[in-house]
Amino acid sequence: MTKLKQSAAQMVAAARARIKEIETRDLIKMAQDPAVVIVDIRDIRERQRSGAIPGSIHAPRGMIEFWVDPDSPYHKDVFAQDDKTYVFHCASGWRSALTVATLQDMGFDAAHLKDGFTSWVENDGPVQPVEQKS
Repeated sequence: MTKLKQSAAQMVAAARARIKEIETRDLIKMAQDPAVVIVDIRDIRERQRSGAIPGSIHAPRGMIEFWVDPDSPYHKDVFAQDDKTYVFHCASGWRSALTVATLQDMGFDAAHLKDGFTSWVENDGPVQPVEQKS
């Protein structure tokens, strides 16, 4: 196997160095604010297995750039609200760091939950079950 130019961990570290990270306790306090949109980028199976932050929206990691881009045929209106603060999260903060760095490169202002959903649960953040769709 060819040696990689950069490891996944190095990419995450570089992303974290240039994006806004929100601590878990701070997001727990912010979660009820209607100006905050919490975006869960975990796989649907992760959400079904461990639940979700109440009121969060699900945006699969593989589609997020297309859902955010107003010129994309896949654009979602939830990402067109100028008066909102968007906070993305995954399980541990790695995927969401890369996501937010990419969105920042696109010109979309967002932050991420530094230590992810795992930390949310460990800090007694509220969790709602996610039903499996048939």
